[in-house]
Amino acid sequence: MSTLLIILAVLFLALIVILPLIEKYAPKGEARNYGNLTRFIFPLVAVLIVVQLIWYYFS
Repeated sequence: MSTLLIILAVLFLALIVILPLIEKYAPKGEARNYGNLTRFIFPLVAVLIVVQLIWYYFS
């Protein structure tokens, strides 16, 4: 259990450090259109829920 907490802490700290660096040094080109990506979010969430239910009941 302690190994899991250490891994989660390292990942959390990495996100705190890496995300600002990525935002700072990302190219400031044209604005991106994320409209096409939002249409995939709800179907992917639904598929994830179904897969998790199947995994829960059959394992």
